[in-house]
Amino acid sequence: MTVRYKLKIIPLGGLGEIGKNMMAIEYADDIIIIDAGMMFPEEEMLGVDMLIPDITYLLEHKEKLRGIVITHGHEDHIGALPYILPQLDLPVYATKLTQGLITVKLKEHRSFIKANLKLIQPGVKFQVGNFKVEAFPVCHSIPDAVGLIIYTPLGAIIDSGDFKIDYTPVDSRPTDLAKLAKLGNEGVLLLMSDSTYAELPGYTPSERVVGQTLDNIIGKAPGRVIIATFSSLISRIQMVIDSAAIHNRHVFIIGRSMKDTVKMALDQGYLHTSSGILCNVEDLKNYSPEKTILLATGSQGEPTSALVRIANRDHSEIRIRQGDTVVISATPIPGNEALINRTIDSLFRQGANVIYGERSSVHVHGHGSQEELKLLLTLVKPKFFVPIHGEYRHLVLHANLARGLGIPDSNIFVMDNGNILEIDGEKGRITGKLPYGNVYVDGLVLGDYAQVILRDRKLLSRDGIVVVIVALDKKEGKLTGRPDIVSRGFVDADHDGKVIEQARELVAATLSKTHIAEYSFVHTSVKEMLGRFFYEQTKRRPMIITTVIEV
Repeated sequence: MTVRYKLKIIPLGGLGEIGKNMMAIEYADDIIIIDAGMMFPEEEMLGVDMLIPDITYLLEHKEKLRGIVITHGHEDHIGALPYILPQLDLPVYATKLTQGLITVKLKEHRSFIKANLKLIQPGVKFQVGNFKVEAFPVCHSIPDAVGLIIYTPLGAIIDSGDFKIDYTPVDSRPTDLAKLAKLGNEGVLLLMSDSTYAELPGYTPSERVVGQTLDNIIGKAPGRVIIATFSSLISRIQMVIDSAAIHNRHVFIIGRSMKDTVKMALDQGYLHTSSGILCNVEDLKNYSPEKTILLATGSQGEPTSALVRIANRDHSEIRIRQGDTVVISATPIPGNEALINRTIDSLFRQGANVIYGERSSVHVHGHGSQEELKLLLTLVKPKFFVPIHGEYRHLVLHANLARGLGIPDSNIFVMDNGNILEIDGEKGRITGKLPYGNVYVDGLVLGDYAQVILRDRKLLSRDGIVVVIVALDKKEGKLTGRPDIVSRGFVDADHDGKVIEQARELVAATLSKTHIAEYSFVHTSVKEMLGRFFYEQTKRRPMIITTVIEV
């Protein structure tokens, strides 16, 4: 008798949030992982560079892991690889351009030697453990994007990846609707579909709209044109290069990640340019403003990006000039709006004409709107449906679309990261939830103590810090003089020196009453006593650190 195991679907990122996409699929003794992305931090996550998925479950079941399959090369699908590959040491399956972008990303972190990259091609099945996987082309805002068909003993799973249905894509590779219709007729066990723009009615405009807009802007601009976009938007970069050739301009690449990506895409044949169009930044001074285009990173207001450094007058080679045209060719990722707005304001203040926002048509998103999501559901006709890739409202709205197309409510699962969905072929149910949290990247990957660090940073930013320096006679256990107190971000010594002076007297009076044998007594008593005193005097709670010096 054949043992039938249950299929487990475990999202580790990308549900209830934009970014950090990662999904584990488990059957019997095999687990495959789809994507491994990062997410931008929220503004209150002080000093955090990015967030990546919590892979505790994968580490606990390391013997079952068979590989990571990547749908495309955007950061929210590959950005976690430099941090998780050293821990998991798995083969990574990806298309040609996606492999190139992964290699660029890993080289930035000097961990590329550990990568075991395996090339996949749409339409060609490959085995990963107990699963047979086949990629199919999807139209997105980056070439070589694919959805995945995962053939399991219980039936076929389709992961749409990020997709839209564009009948006139710039790379002439539309979403393979014929393949999806064929699968739908054969029977699909589960569809997991992109929900990012499930709240938008109608259809998503074609990328060609952006090309026409950029060409019009470049043709009419009186001076330099600075275009900020994602370094991975290869088709957008090609549009800029093509317009530069038409309008007799030269393109200068600004920003390390943009330079690395453009070089890789040129080497692999995903970008094409005629001689003399791309120039080195060092030669910028040799060209008049009306003959130049600067292509830069920074469309999300990232503090270290080229555009933000230019806006902050911090770039070593480029300053904004009166008459510059700056194009923000991207949509703000939720949480980044304030950063982008500050950058735009700064550019305007320096005399630039900034073109941005949906009304300007300088960006269209790469995700399907409601009619495209409904078309995919209609073609695939899945037995079970899980909306993925989106904040919680997007998942719910996508589930409502599926419900309206006749999928039973009992077969639709709106999930959170860490949920475990079990399917036995006939029924599905969420059976539990893993202990799950964010993993913060702050130069290095932080563990469970990241919450403590963030709490301390918030405290420091709000109420400041007070350092109490106490000198003790080592033999006598007595104070050798009055304590010294230094504050930063708490009170101004010139205006509020009385509070600090009273605090010094209070510490001296408290510690002079006793023989101090254990220095932990100093730390505890000073913290408790000054904490109460400062709150009474200022209604603030600064961080208090005590330093004991033996004399």
